[in-house]
Amino acid sequence: MTYHAIAIDGPSGAGKSTVARALAAELQFIYIDTGAMYRAIGVYAAGKGIDTKDWDAVPTVLPEIKLELCFVDGTQHILVNGTDVSGAIRTENASMYASNVSAIPAVRAFLLDFQRSFSKSNHVIMDGRDIGTVVFPDAELKI
Repeated sequence: MTYHAIAIDGPSGAGKSTVARALAAELQFIYIDTGAMYRAIGVYAAGKGIDTKDWDAVPTVLPEIKLELCFVDGTQHILVNGTDVSGAIRTENASMYASNVSAIPAVRAFLLDFQRSFSKSNHVIMDGRDIGTVVFPDAELKI
């Protein structure tokens, strides 16, 4: 059977990302780090001077954002409007920004659209607490 999307759900700290990365490498699928996407949105908004807790202001910049995933030497990188933000999103501040923006329904909807769209032309593996129920409720394989 050929899978288009594999969803791995589970609680925090259960090893979802470790399993997802290993499985993606074995199957030659793309592992999508959804947390990196929230971090990228948060870093972008903060860079525009927006309070990442502002549920009204953060969505105003979403139309400006073009997310891309690319791979350099087998490592996933995330680009925002063509700029590689892979290093910038791994800071303590980026973690806080991600936590803030992930609570905003418009941000969740924006990333949901991106994730579903990306999976239409790529074989993907994603992990998270709501990947199998919200992002890919019809995933061919759920773990």
